[in-house]
Amino acid sequence: MDVKVDQQLDCKGLSCPMPILKLAKEIKGMDSGQVLELLGTDPGSKSDVPKWCDKTGNELLGTDEEGGVYKFYIRKN
Repeated sequence: MDVKVDQQLDCKGLSCPMPILKLAKEIKGMDSGQVLELLGTDPGSKSDVPKWCDKTGNELLGTDEEGGVYKFYIRKN
């Protein structure tokens, strides 16, 4: 994806619920409109991250998968 990323959060090797907890904490410290790239290896993240975005009002710009690593691009509301 061709998105300007402001911050990156590496959650590789962590399983649910840790990626979501770390995502929530990280995005709180960001400014509205900034983009966070979340990296994870937990297959549950593929459904958890979009659900979290819907619930919190943050925008999921897109996802990608490369070599078993899931990448999520989230714009803070």
